[in-house]
Amino acid sequence: MNFNFLRYRKIYYLFSGILILVSLFSLVFYRLNLGIDFTGGSILEVDFKNTRPSNQEIEQKLSGLDLKLSPPQPAGDKGLILRMRDINEDTHQEILKRLGSDIEEKRFETIGPIIGKELEQKTRIFAILVLVAIVLYIAFAFRKASRPVASWQYGLVASLVAFFHDVLIPIGIFSLLGKFYSVQVTIPIFVGLLTILGYSVHDTIVVFDRIRENLSRRSDLTFEETVNNSLNQTLTRSVNTSLTALLVLIAIFFFGGETLKYFSLILILGISLGTYSSIFIASPILVTWYKWRQRKNN
Repeated sequence: MNFNFLRYRKIYYLFSGILILVSLFSLVFYRLNLGIDFTGGSILEVDFKNTRPSNQEIEQKLSGLDLKLSPPQPAGDKGLILRMRDINEDTHQEILKRLGSDIEEKRFETIGPIIGKELEQKTRIFAILVLVAIVLYIAFAFRKASRPVASWQYGLVASLVAFFHDVLIPIGIFSLLGKFYSVQVTIPIFVGLLTILGYSVHDTIVVFDRIRENLSRRSDLTFEETVNNSLNQTLTRSVNTSLTALLVLIAIFFFGGETLKYFSLILILGISLGTYSSIFIASPILVTWYKWRQRKNN
């Protein structure tokens, strides 16, 4: 027995619309709490001669210095990398003093804000190029499925849903985390966002490809019935594929340490939203688009 996924598509649109609006509100009023990779700052790498302290111990030792410290990153067995705001030499020496005498300084350097700005611009350009490439690729791949929906519309729907739903909402959540919990957005998190973009589109293409196959097999069904059948046929695969990835990421989030915590969180959010959108947003939008064109032509 097939479940009618398309029957409640207006509810899906409303739910996702609320999440997108909240994300946009957060980004406009709170913005992102960018790390020193984008704003500029200082990096200090040290090696401990004995046991490396935990991140919590490090943060306690350096409390009161107003460093805007990112989560300390382990380096090797006894090494540690600290990323913080741009500091002067006096603060640099105070940090070394608080860390203790059993350390060896490996490097201390400063990232200028100009480099951070260039990195931010390149990240935006790369994201735009990825979206354009996705539209062109899917339009080419679906060129034989041009009826009743044009092939380029598959690509446009997939890329726009992936970006405005599966990427924008996690960014909005991290904006809120930055505002209320001082979580910083770093390079690994942006890498996670680009990973989400690819994974989300991949999941949507699986459903679209089944729609294409079913359109070529049966001509007695309406477009809406074909899409709904395709969703039922791919549901188990989509959920199982996502669950295998999510189980690993959840384990990394809880047991992988502070360095990987927010990288895994951005992927958990993106994969969950990507699975949801491929079933409840992207395919229903194709049907809504098709019906709107029919009404317009009539």
